[in-house]
Amino acid sequence: MKSFYFGGQKSGKTSCAIKKVLEISNSKPYYIATYDNSYDDKSMQKRVQNHIKERGENFITIEEAKDLTKVIKSNETYLIDCMTMYILNNMDNGFEYMKRQLEEIFKIDCNIVFILNDINNGVIPMDKYSREFVDLSGLVGQILAKNCDEVIEVKYSLERRLK
Repeated sequence: MKSFYFGGQKSGKTSCAIKKVLEISNSKPYYIATYDNSYDDKSMQKRVQNHIKERGENFITIEEAKDLTKVIKSNETYLIDCMTMYILNNMDNGFEYMKRQLEEIFKIDCNIVFILNDINNGVIPMDKYSREFVDLSGLVGQILAKNCDEVIEVKYSLERRLK
């Protein structure tokens, strides 16, 4: 089972995705944290701590910012939080790199719940890097929506199944 949860910032995606992962897992699932914790960003540090607290002892945490194929194995259950950070971490590697990784991941017989911030509903960013990031987010989101068994939009912790 592959599921895709998307929504805006602070929409409740992680809470909903955690619930889903715990429902479908037969053993202790893995939480793949994609944030590159090497920045000195106090605000993001607080977010990371909140996510650690939210998932509690229910998950085995794996920190992997760039290469998801290194850590995803058959017959396990994973929560990837989040694909937005994965995209940011791989901007220099380009879309084809991310697309190839996703193609490989979808071949693995395992449960995965993907989380992605929905950032494609706003104004087109003025700077080139931000536009590229928004474009890549949309392209990766399309791959996830096409290949996942279910697609769930989250707003204010309310889930709406699109697929």
